[in-house]
Amino acid sequence: MPILLLLLAIGVVEISVLVLVGSAIGVLPTIGLLIAGAALGSWMLRREGRRAFEAFNEAARLRRPPEREVADGVLIVAGGLLVVLPGFVSDVLGLLCLLPPTRAFLRRRLRRAAERRAEQMQERMRAGANVGWGGGMPGARFPGAGRPGAGYRDDGDVIDGEVVSVSEDDIPKQHPSLDASTQAERPDGGSAR
Repeated sequence: MPILLLLLAIGVVEISVLVLVGSAIGVLPTIGLLIAGAALGSWMLRREGRRAFEAFNEAARLRRPPEREVADGVLIVAGGLLVVLPGFVSDVLGLLCLLPPTRAFLRRRLRRAAERRAEQMQERMRAGANVGWGGGMPGARFPGAGRPGAGYRDDGDVIDGEVVSVSEDDIPKQHPSLDASTQAERPDGGSAR
């Protein structure tokens, strides 16, 4: 539900800005600005996308983790999507994602946010292990860890068995000359009919 509200708010802001700019400079210049913004954005998307791809290949060639290159690629794709959407606000945000200096700033912010999220998840995992999720194995963090099989219950009874799969191809076909007493019987007790 919050995403729908966010999309609705973005749509209202975009339309409001378009109406304000259109009433200030006219309809045709507004459409011209939208087309010019889309053209500039697509050119920058192509240029920065090529640079990010080359940097990714260079990192792979040097056998270095491509953290920076992947983050740049995500920001470039997001910027390209924003530039393609009609509207001035989305164009400005898209160009900010495409420009290298602002992209570096956004990349650092994304990295810090990801590190904070990872720390929160580790804290949750530690808290879960301390509450008794260990299952008998010291340091285990998942339910049932350290016990034989998932959902293991030790209630004393063990049933040994074998699973047999029978398909229609495994059952002999009924021959018209045979009577019902000579026909093959299915494993479940029914006839082959």
